[in-house]
Amino acid sequence: MRAVIKSQSDLGVTPIEQIELNPKSRDDTPAVLRGLQSLYMDKDVREQVLEVLSRRILPDVDRTKGRPGMDFWQIFVLGVVKYALNCDYDRLEDLANHHRALRQMLMISDVSKKRFSVQTLVDNVSLLTKEALDEINQVVVAKGHKERKHGANDALRCRADSAVARTNVEWPTDVRLLCDALRSLVNGLYGHCKSLEMKGWRKARWWVKRLTKAYRRCRKARKNGFLDRVRQFLAVARQIITKALGTVKTLKEVTDKMAWYLEASEKLVDQVDRRLLKKEEIDHKEKIFSVFEPHTQWVRKGKAGVLAELGIPVCVLEDQHQFILMHHVQHDGGDKAMIMGFIDEAKKRYPSLTSCSMDKGFYSAKNRDALDELLDLNVMPKPGYRNAKQRERESHPDFVKARQQHPAIESAINNLQQRGMGLIRTHGKEGFDRSVGLAVLSANIHRLGKVVRKKEAKRRAWHAARAKAT
Repeated sequence: MRAVIKSQSDLGVTPIEQIELNPKSRDDTPAVLRGLQSLYMDKDVREQVLEVLSRRILPDVDRTKGRPGMDFWQIFVLGVVKYALNCDYDRLEDLANHHRALRQMLMISDVSKKRFSVQTLVDNVSLLTKEALDEINQVVVAKGHKERKHGANDALRCRADSAVARTNVEWPTDVRLLCDALRSLVNGLYGHCKSLEMKGWRKARWWVKRLTKAYRRCRKARKNGFLDRVRQFLAVARQIITKALGTVKTLKEVTDKMAWYLEASEKLVDQVDRRLLKKEEIDHKEKIFSVFEPHTQWVRKGKAGVLAELGIPVCVLEDQHQFILMHHVQHDGGDKAMIMGFIDEAKKRYPSLTSCSMDKGFYSAKNRDALDELLDLNVMPKPGYRNAKQRERESHPDFVKARQQHPAIESAINNLQQRGMGLIRTHGKEGFDRSVGLAVLSANIHRLGKVVRKKEAKRRAWHAARAKAT
């Protein structure tokens, strides 16, 4: 049994409109809570947010049956607070159980003994979907523009850039990845066979020890004896794979994880043999960079002193009011491949978008020509040599001004990294997308809270000056 929001407040619950927050605090918590309070106090915005939550969270579940679950408003608040503060679930549990203002925002009375466990928070925040977060972000941006007195027809001047959101993986080597895949395969098959009361993996712990010993011998080997120990390691790996294939044939079905670990093990055995023993070059598209987070990419942005980053590039679009209008997780393709569709979608959502600045990594003649037709001012500089016509284009005062303002997006990217996008700890491709969406949404709500507090500070100063004058 779930509700979108409590239809009737419990006894002693402070109305969200009356929650008192420290207006002078420089901590992030009062600012993000003020942003959430602003969303709730605007009736139209509140109804839009609640409608999205009602439609997108557990749409196929009968909410009138079962035990009482966490309200969707509480899930939304806790998810935003977690990423706005870039905290783990242990700290979120402490805040949800002991932070008075946050509990008031969750519509819990000061005398209530209701407490949240860590696992409850994990399970419920994970119910948020990237589609729901994207729709709510559009509502938050519209609210932010309203607070900034930005009309629907006023021009939006934006800047776009991409940064790598790192996945929670260790630096990959072929031998290490193979050891991880085989260890997970053995442990998984052992547990699966044990639950079905099947024989065959009674010595699973011995196989893991033997595999680990062979792997450590490879790590400690000197240059002359390294290849011999790699051959010994591959011999153990092939024995485990042969045994695992025999087990899989006898089982009627295998979990997706077990199938992936087996596939990855076979592929990595082949790659270790080809790359280390036969000295072949492996095509980049064939490589695996993480067994546990297979969506991880090897990204080289050309940064000084950084060989590569392990994660997925995320492109963000920021307007002149410092709100993130959109984002795109680049699971497939790079900057040049996605920018046209990205700006086209932004133009559909925000028809008043008139200009956008980008860096040279997005440039192609095709992208430049297409965006010239889509935007009034397409600030896409060309890398390398430029002819006279191109130099004239990039020396236009509007182009130069936009280029000078473009580095400000680095501040937005750094802010997102401080909101949880710097290192994504959630598992899987879906969890990665959800975390990036929550980081963008929490950054916008935090920004909204700061805008509202600044307006309130000016209003208080005006009233104080007027009282003093009279």
